[in-house]
Amino acid sequence: MSSKRKPTKKGKKTTTTTKVPISSTSHLPAWWTNVRLHSLLIFAFCCLLYSNTITHDYTQDDAIVIYDNMFTTEGAAGIDGILKYDTFYGFFKVEGKANLVSGGRYRPLTLVLFALEWQLFGNNPTIGHLMNVLWYGLTCMMLYWLLLRLLRGRKNQVFVYFIALATALLFAAHPLHTEAVANIKGRDEILTLLGSLSALYFSLRAYDEQKPLWAILAGVLFFLGLMAKENAITFLAVVPLSYYVFRKANLGQIAIQLVPFAIATIAFLGIRASILGMSMGEPSMEMMNNPFLKIEGNRWVAFTGAEWFATILFTLGKYVQLLFFPHPLTHDYYPRHIDIMNFGDWRVLLSGAIYLAMGIYALLRLPKKDLVSYGILFFLITLSIVSNIVFPIGTNMGERFMFMPSVGFCFVLAVLLWRLVQWQQKGTKITKLKQLNIGLVAVGLISLLFATKTFTRNFVWKDNYTLFTTDVHTSPNSAKLRNAVGGELLTQSTKEKDEAKRNKMLTEADGHLAEANRIHPTYKNAYLLRGNVNNYLRKYDESISYYQKALQIDPDYQDAINNLAITYTNAGQYHGEVLRETDKALGYLNEAIKLRPKDLETLRLLGIAHGVKGEVNKTLEYLTRALEIDSNNASVLYNLGAAYYQLNQPEQAEAYINKAREIDPSIIPNRQG
Repeated sequence: MSSKRKPTKKGKKTTTTTKVPISSTSHLPAWWTNVRLHSLLIFAFCCLLYSNTITHDYTQDDAIVIYDNMFTTEGAAGIDGILKYDTFYGFFKVEGKANLVSGGRYRPLTLVLFALEWQLFGNNPTIGHLMNVLWYGLTCMMLYWLLLRLLRGRKNQVFVYFIALATALLFAAHPLHTEAVANIKGRDEILTLLGSLSALYFSLRAYDEQKPLWAILAGVLFFLGLMAKENAITFLAVVPLSYYVFRKANLGQIAIQLVPFAIATIAFLGIRASILGMSMGEPSMEMMNNPFLKIEGNRWVAFTGAEWFATILFTLGKYVQLLFFPHPLTHDYYPRHIDIMNFGDWRVLLSGAIYLAMGIYALLRLPKKDLVSYGILFFLITLSIVSNIVFPIGTNMGERFMFMPSVGFCFVLAVLLWRLVQWQQKGTKITKLKQLNIGLVAVGLISLLFATKTFTRNFVWKDNYTLFTTDVHTSPNSAKLRNAVGGELLTQSTKEKDEAKRNKMLTEADGHLAEANRIHPTYKNAYLLRGNVNNYLRKYDESISYYQKALQIDPDYQDAINNLAITYTNAGQYHGEVLRETDKALGYLNEAIKLRPKDLETLRLLGIAHGVKGEVNKTLEYLTRALEIDSNNASVLYNLGAAYYQLNQPEQAEAYINKAREIDPSIIPNRQG
C-alpha cells in the first residue's frame, strides 16, 4: 500500500470523491512513512507477543468446536454437517441445543477452518494456536491499513501515521485480547473483526478509486465476517458513521456504499433463519445460560427491571476499567462473579455517569467530525450487541466481547495521547517530528505495559487445569468455574497413582463443587460431579445422595441415572468383598439392577452374593442371566460351576469350570484327583 496518489491522466474526468490527496511527507524520515515496514513490524509484534501460546493444549470450549465435535473431527467430510446445523449440534449430537442460549448460534466459518486443519494435521492443537496467531497478526495489520485509508487527505501526515500506528500497536498489545487469541475457539472473534475491518477498507477503496469491484469484495468479506460471528452486523452502523466522519459523502452516496453490506446481511440472516428458525426463543431458566435469574421461594425468577439494568450498567463500567487497567483478568464472569446489583451501589451510578458522559460528548461533537466522538461511537455501537441490552448473551460479560469494541478504545487513546503531547508543548517551538517521537514514546510505554501483561497472561491458557485453578482465585464466586475446577481435579486425580495424593485432589474437588452448589443450588452437573468424586472416595452413600439430588432437578438426566447405577454396583461389591456385609451388599445391588437390568457385572455380583448366603437357586438365576449377556465370561462360568457343586451336580459343575479354565487358565488351578 503506497501513501502516494498516482497522477490523473490528462483529459480524464474525475469526481470530487476521488480527490483524497495525501500531502507531502518530505519532512519526515522515510521509515516513518514506510507502510510495508510498519505492517511487518505490527505482524512480527503480534507473533512475538503470542509465541508462547503455540505449544499450548486445547482449553475451554475447544471441545465443543474441535476435538469433541463430530463434524470437525470428520475433517473435510464434516463441512456439510457444519453448514447444515447449529454450532452446538456437532458436540451435543442432538437438535434443540441451539436454544441453550437465546437466539441460538450459527457460526460455521471457524468450524470449517478447524475441520480443514483436522483433515490436514489431525488432532493437533499446535496448528490451531499457530493459525490464531497468524490471523491475529493479519487483523492488526488490517486495522493499520484501514486507519491510513480513513485518514487519507489530512494535511498533517505526522498525525495520520501516528494515529494509525499507535492504534494498531495498542490494539495488538492489549491484554483483554488474550482470550480471543490464546484460546483456539476465540478465532471466531478474530475472523469477525478481520472480515468487518477488511470490508470497510475495500468499501472505502471502492469509493475513493471509483472501482465497483472493491465494493463486491467488501460484501463478500463482510458475509464471511458474519459467518464467523454475528457481531459483524454492528458494522451496518459503523460503515455509515465512518463515511460521515472521514468522507464528504452525502446520504445517497453513503446508502450506495451500504448496499454490499446489506446484501451480505440479508443473505446471512436468510441462511441463519433456515437453520435456527426466526424465533429468538424464550429466555432460559437455567442460571448458567441466563445470568439474570435469582431464587425466591425455592424457585428461579427473573431479576426485577432495576436489578437487570443495574447489573448490566455495572458490567459496562467493568469493561471500561479493564480497558484502562486490565488486571486482574479471568476467563469466567459467570454468576455470581458479577453479583445482583442495584442503583444504591456507587459503582453502578459511576458507570452510568461515565456512559452518559461518553454518549453526550460523542453526539455533541459528531457534527464537528471529532475523532474522539468517532472512537466512542465505534465502541458503543460494537459493544451494543454483547451488552445484554439488545438480547441476553448467556453470561454477564466476557473479555472476548471487548475484542471488537476495543478498536474504538485504542483509537480514542491514540488521539488523546496526540492531543496531550500538543497540549504539553503548547507555546513552545517543536517540530512535527519531535512531536511524533514524544507521542511514540508514550505509546511505546503503554504498549510495553500491555504486552508484558499479555505475555504473562498467555501462560495461564496452557491447559484447562492451569486455566481453571488459576482463575478460580479471581472468580471464586463463579458457580461455573467452581464446577470446572472440581471436574478438572477429578479428571487429573484419575491419573495419580499415589492414593494419598489422589484422595487429596478428590477432596479438594468436592470442596469446589460444594461451592458451586452453594452459589447455584440447582446446578445439576455439580451434583453429578460430586457423586463421581464421592464414588472414587468410596463414600458411596454420599455419592448416591448427590446423584439423587441431580435427578430431583432433572428426572431424565441420563448421566446421573447411569452413574447412580454404577455407584450402587460399586457399593455392593465393596460391602460384599471388602467389608463382608453381604446383606448390605445385596441392598445396593438390587437397586443397581433396577436401573440397569442387563448389566453383566451387577448380575454376576448378585449371583455371588446369593451364593455366599447359600441361596443357590437365586445364584443360578442371576448367573444364567449374566451368561445370556456374555457366554464367554470366565468368572460367570466358574461361579456357575461352583453353584452346581453346591447342588451336588458335579458333571455340570465340571463342564462350566473347564470352560472357564479354557477361557482364562488363571481363574482356578487344575483340580487334583
